Amino acid sequence: MLLTTALRSRAWSNAKLVASPIAVHAFGSYATASLSTTSRSFSTRRSSFDLPDPRNFMSYQQNLDYNAAQKWNPQLSKIVATIGPTSEQLPVLQDIVRCGMRVMRLNFSHATVEEVELRVSNLKACKGRHSIFLGEHGEGTTITSTGESTIHKNVRAILLDTRGPELRTGKLAGDHSGHETVHIEAGSTVTLCTTDDIRDNGSTSSHLYIDYPKLNKCLVPGMKVLLDDGAIILTVKEVESEKHHGNVVCVADNSGEIRSRAGVNLPGAETDLPAMSEKDKVDIRYGMTKDVDYVAASFIQNADGVREIKKYMAQCAEELAAEGKWNLGHPLPLVISKIESVSALNHFDDILDESDGIMVARGDLGVEIPIQQVTNAQKEMVAACNAAGKPVIVATQMLESMAKNPRPTRAEVADVTNAIYDGADCVMLSGETAKGKYPVQVVQMMNEIISGAEHFTKHSMPEINLEARERFIRGQADRASNGSPDSKCVDSALAKAAVIAAEERDASVIVVLTSQGNLPRLVSAYRPNIPILAFCPNAKVARQLMLHRGVHPIHTGDLLTGVQSVKRPAVAIQYAKQFGMVQEGDKVVVVTRETACDELTTDFASMKIATVP
Repeated sequence: MLLTTALRSRAWSNAKLVASPIAVHAFGSYATASLSTTSRSFSTRRSSFDLPDPRNFMSYQQNLDYNAAQKWNPQLSKIVATIGPTSEQLPVLQDIVRCGMRVMRLNFSHATVEEVELRVSNLKACKGRHSIFLGEHGEGTTITSTGESTIHKNVRAILLDTRGPELRTGKLAGDHSGHETVHIEAGSTVTLCTTDDIRDNGSTSSHLYIDYPKLNKCLVPGMKVLLDDGAIILTVKEVESEKHHGNVVCVADNSGEIRSRAGVNLPGAETDLPAMSEKDKVDIRYGMTKDVDYVAASFIQNADGVREIKKYMAQCAEELAAEGKWNLGHPLPLVISKIESVSALNHFDDILDESDGIMVARGDLGVEIPIQQVTNAQKEMVAACNAAGKPVIVATQMLESMAKNPRPTRAEVADVTNAIYDGADCVMLSGETAKGKYPVQVVQMMNEIISGAEHFTKHSMPEINLEARERFIRGQADRASNGSPDSKCVDSALAKAAVIAAEERDASVIVVLTSQGNLPRLVSAYRPNIPILAFCPNAKVARQLMLHRGVHPIHTGDLLTGVQSVKRPAVAIQYAKQFGMVQEGDKVVVVTRETACDELTTDFASMKIATVP
């Protein structure tokens, strides 16, 4: 399948990993692929050292404001930013949006209902590029006190990140404040217990309560147990596997302090934890009442977990509809599976098939597998998502130092850059924007890094992006050989033709008129180096396109209703011009699906190439 055998082998479980062949062959042999241009030697291209300052391309350069007269050159890869205490207020959040945040992440491991309500409300109030449509107060457009246009709504997605099922130690004996710790000495014996008496009496340095009754069923001697994100590492020496609540006897590999309710990781262990905790169920149901666009499912272990979450959301939709809080037929949140365990890696192909997207959650993954293997796993997962045509987010500690410093480290800049080179649709900020000192500056910096990386891949090293395209083409061929009807659908052929035409004509943008969002997703999968402007009548469909590389959705509402099909491309081009995406003389490719008419009994597709008047 898509991942190499090494990812699925038991080598993960034994933590004896070797670097496997990476599915990404940067600077490889696909420069002459079917959709590529003729390969040139590197010496004949523009050198990367001659690149202009990326800030010259920023739409927010002039005091973070929008300029209708200045052509907008948006980055193709998107930024997911976690909004927290230092970024939730409207003035700061407004600047974060202007600097390039396209998806707001809400971390339900920490956020309260009141905090979520504030952040969602402020996001909706943030003024967006829609403010330059038809002028500031154009005819037929009402501007509210918050800057919202009654016709052209902001399109920014919300991602609900669940806490997920977790394993934790119990409360320490005598820890009345919740801040006490006990010292564990290297070489000491630590017995892990799951019985109620240890839970009730409190944990000690020699006996720790773990809140998983089947702990003794999933561990064997020689395996590791990591406490508090790996601050303390234990080696399993003896397991009472035959007992119902059998103990697990370990030896501490290092010294350290342990607190109450510390997290527990079991690298390589197969657990039967549910896909959702009870808190997750409450949070997802609540999120649906706020019409969130994505659910990032934490600690997914297999495809059954993804199916369980989707089934639960469908059940919630029926219940909320009965309460008048949901319209049946309204799109459900899309499931983004977070890959952060050995079990998820072993079942990655199946998880990818069931998921709407993937998040490479490098934090817990770096605890579960040898940290030197995280980059290899990231590259393989991104390549697999490219081949499947599904969005992938690379997350965790991307610009971590900017939580305290106004500039990132060189290694962090290289990390973000290489994620773009790998083929990531999105890169994510966590604590940097949620609780850091420079939430606006870190988003601006990430956008500038993305801009520089994309400019390089477009002008100096096009093979990098062509390989991601080739992965999707090969994936389509594999799916066709397996009988998938979608691999040879009309939309796929139309998307491929649009990308070829755009490159042949040196188009500035691909305009897509869509109702369900499938067509712009396919255009994105073919990895054009220009923006994709997707006109969507449904706001939820528009927001759920936001994770896809290059897709910049516009919620049209009923703007195109009543416009004849033959005139819609021209109208869309005019709005693209007003949006700042194109200027007079630019080439534009417009693709759309038309409804059946008297002469044709089925829907049909069309592509038009035009010059902006």
